[in-house]
Amino acid sequence: MFIKPYTKIDKSTGYPYSVYKLVEGYRKNGTVCHRVIVNLGRLDQLATVEQKKQLAQRIEQLLINGGSTLSTSNWGEEIELLARKYYQEAVDKHRYDSKKSDWETVNMSTLKNKDGREVGAEWLCKQAFDQLGIGGLLKQHGWDEGAISLATTHIITRAVYPASELKSVSYIKENSAICEITGFEKDKITKDKLYGISHKLYNLKEALEQHLSKRTNELFDLEDKIILYDLTNTYFEGQMQGSKKAKFGRSKEKRSDAKIIVLAVVVNCEGFLKYSHVFEGNMADCKTLKDIVEALSKQTSVTGRKPIVVMDAGIATDDNLAMLKDKGYDYLCVSRSSLKEYHADTSAKPVQITDKKDQPIELLKVSTNGNADQYLWVRSQAKSMKEKSMNGLLSQRFEEGIQNIQAGIVGKGGTKKLSKVYERVGRLKQKYPSVHTYYDIIVSDDGKGVATSINCKHKTGEDTDKQAGIYFLRTSLIELGEHTFWSIYNAIREIEYTSGF
Repeated sequence: MFIKPYTKIDKSTGYPYSVYKLVEGYRKNGTVCHRVIVNLGRLDQLATVEQKKQLAQRIEQLLINGGSTLSTSNWGEEIELLARKYYQEAVDKHRYDSKKSDWETVNMSTLKNKDGREVGAEWLCKQAFDQLGIGGLLKQHGWDEGAISLATTHIITRAVYPASELKSVSYIKENSAICEITGFEKDKITKDKLYGISHKLYNLKEALEQHLSKRTNELFDLEDKIILYDLTNTYFEGQMQGSKKAKFGRSKEKRSDAKIIVLAVVVNCEGFLKYSHVFEGNMADCKTLKDIVEALSKQTSVTGRKPIVVMDAGIATDDNLAMLKDKGYDYLCVSRSSLKEYHADTSAKPVQITDKKDQPIELLKVSTNGNADQYLWVRSQAKSMKEKSMNGLLSQRFEEGIQNIQAGIVGKGGTKKLSKVYERVGRLKQKYPSVHTYYDIIVSDDGKGVATSINCKHKTGEDTDKQAGIYFLRTSLIELGEHTFWSIYNAIREIEYTSGF
């Protein structure tokens, strides 16, 4: 098809002008003939020959496809409107055998959404849920399809939108398409049903954790050679009078007014949860490890050797480390105390690396007498600057405390009794335990139990900043290079940070 111009004469002026027709060519008895599809008029709206060609192409597209073809070229709104107009005229006058179309032109600005729901994250979680085989495990334990569907709905909702059961109900009914995916009727979702299915799932906690531990290892071909053991806690808003585990303790969120519970977790190097346990809120960190180790072998994959346990200094007491050795576990941890007497291994060479912020870190393998464990001496420049700043502030406050005691001695109505002055000094030392050892404190008196002055000065040769930025990593693995030593610890720190422990 193409646009063919026809010349006509204006009777009033006598001047010629052109009108245009869309025609198609055909052969008749060997002669090329033209059939008019639609009269286009003068087409004053289109100034160029190229625009007229584009109009012909667009009308032909619509006629061939029955008006159901969206424009794929940037021809402009004017050409699109004219093409639609003349296409409809050709169809109405039966000038072309165009197939009928169910398409309609829609003004996008007039569209309104009704009951729009989110489905992307829910669908992704459903695929993971199926690959992990959680539904199959629940079925093995006698769950019916309705309970499995409700559990699937609840688990995926909490993964996508971690909130309370009450807020989860609102999210499911108002925002999410999870019920369309799982097949559970959203009108039947209530907070009580979510609470009930949560309790039912918790009764299968051991079986679920064992299944997921082994299944993730199979899916990703993991061996659990290294695991992280750590603890966190969470508080309750209510009084929790009926709870046996909610106790007052040291809250990581500084909620000393609320009861808490302690959550212990075992995570592998890839970040997959292996095992978890809830302890009483007043349980000391170092007392939790034994119970976890008892269940550890059940939760991790069966390999020729037991995994390396990585933990922080709060858990790594001498008793816990001895217990791990007795049970055949190797470990890596931050040393609870700074080594005072140590020497570099004869085969060790200082290694300098950089962290993710390109700040230098020095590493050196060291040994200490009377201990078979291997230590890694670590000096961090960033940590050093931070500790020096803190030491300077603490030293300043300690000296100000001594000056306040001196002001009380010489001032009217101040504390002058020698025993009371020593009490104040003792309380000051207790308040600043990390810096007072670097000072000599001299209290003078008149021999009658009355203090006359107090002063302090730095001990000769003592430097509060000499250990700034230095700490030690400790492991039972003897044949471990500096880079490997640090890589294991750093990988676990990354998991710990991203998991929010």
